[in-house]
Amino acid sequence: MHPKNLRGVFGFPVTPFKNDLSLDLDALAQNVEIMAAHPFCALVAAGGTGELYSLTPEEAEQVIKTTVGAVRGRMPVVAGTGFNAGIGADLARRAEKAGADGILALPPWYIAPPEEGLFDYYRAIGSASGLPLMVYSRDWAVFTPDMVARLADQLPTLAAWKDGQGDIRRLQRIMEYNGDRLAWFGGLGDDNVPGYFAIGVQAYTSSISNIAPKLSLALADAGLRRDFPALNKLMHQYVNPLYALRERARGYEVSVMKAAMEMLGMRAGPVRPPLTNCREKDLSDLRVLIDSFRSFQ
Repeated sequence: MHPKNLRGVFGFPVTPFKNDLSLDLDALAQNVEIMAAHPFCALVAAGGTGELYSLTPEEAEQVIKTTVGAVRGRMPVVAGTGFNAGIGADLARRAEKAGADGILALPPWYIAPPEEGLFDYYRAIGSASGLPLMVYSRDWAVFTPDMVARLADQLPTLAAWKDGQGDIRRLQRIMEYNGDRLAWFGGLGDDNVPGYFAIGVQAYTSSISNIAPKLSLALADAGLRRDFPALNKLMHQYVNPLYALRERARGYEVSVMKAAMEMLGMRAGPVRPPLTNCREKDLSDLRVLIDSFRSFQ
């Protein structure tokens, strides 16, 4: 996988669970088969939308292996890692063994590590496999332009940067300072697509890809063409209403997507703690909204 060649949309499949909260790998394979029929630039297995934080390392490996098998080489598969240096490195090795093409490193658990400790964390994960590494800069993993450059100096496998904070001003400065040294991806959500493409990202990560692949691809196409009138129309009609519903409770970025999948006839199941499933009032509002997404399946 050459991250600089990836343009458009990263699909982010959810991890389906059965009612007893065990993995539903058959449902995962079926969902990935449907997603991989669309021209995503890559899929991310066991990422944030895939509830990595609620999986054991063994389960994460199963999810990655199942995703790779269902994709059948049609596009790269990027695997999520995180937690701490030891578990993150273990997950990276498991991902490589399972056939992944790249690694996505979520921030460590500790909320405010010193800079050198943060760098040690990414070095541990990046050196655990020969796969290209993508740093997911979100929550407390906040970088300056110079920090990104120094991390790239120290970590030869660092190949891509996924923003998950939505601070367009900071991201633009990071991109300008580091140029084409890394591939730049927008990762906060489908609702941030206009800002991301306005400053020149080459792809974005989409949770909407689970329920409306054609919509996520249309968003990226308009963004890459810098057709902002067309992009803003899609945002107004589809993305913003859905994200307004997702903002009603913490964790709804996954809960709402799983509920929407079930309404559209796909198997997603419940979420695992610490997330909670959608409240009945929110499900009722989602049913009204979701019909408009059917034409993008």
